Amino acid sequence: MSKQTELDKIKEDILKDKICPDLAKGATQLVFGDGNPGAELVFIGEAPGKNEDIQGLPFVGAAGKFLNEMLEGIGMERSDVYITNIVKYRPPDNRDPLPDEKAAFLPYLRAQLAVIKPKLVITLGRHSMDSLLPGLRISDCHGQAKRLNGQVYLPLFHPAAALYNGAMRQTLIDDFNKIPRILAAI
Repeated sequence: MSKQTELDKIKEDILKDKICPDLAKGATQLVFGDGNPGAELVFIGEAPGKNEDIQGLPFVGAAGKFLNEMLEGIGMERSDVYITNIVKYRPPDNRDPLPDEKAAFLPYLRAQLAVIKPKLVITLGRHSMDSLLPGLRISDCHGQAKRLNGQVYLPLFHPAAALYNGAMRQTLIDDFNKIPRILAAI
C-alpha cells in the first residue's frame, strides 16, 4: 500500500470516527494535509484558518505565503515537504484550538507521522509544539532541535506571528535557515 493510500485511509477514519463533530459542523471541510507523503520534513500548524477551510489545504493564506517564501529561501518547494495541522477543522472565529480538540486529533496526527516517517518534524506555533513536546515554552526553545522517542523536532514560531510582528519575522527566518543543517546532521 502506498503512503498516499495510507494517508487517505487516516483521513477517512477521521470522517468515519466523527472527530470533533461540533467543530466539523462549523467548518466547510476537513483540512487533512498536503504535500509529499515521502517527505523528510513535516510542518505542523495548529488549525486551519478561513482560506484553508475554503480551499481544503493547510497554509494557503498569508502565513502560507510566508512559509512558501521561507522554503524557497532554503532551496525547497512546498511539493518537497508535507504540511498539516494538529486540529483538522477550522475553529469558529479563528479561535485557538481547545485542549480536548487537540487531544482528539493527536492519534491521527501521530498516524500521519508514522506513515510519512519524516527525518524532521517542525512544529509551527505553541499549540502544535505543546501537543508533541509538552512542557516546553516556545520563547525558550524556538530554533533548537529536540529529540523525543527517536524523532527529531524543531519548534518554530508560527508564520502568522511574523505577519503581525516585524521583529518576529527575522527570528523565524533565522530559525528556518537552520533546517538544512539540522537535516544534514540527522
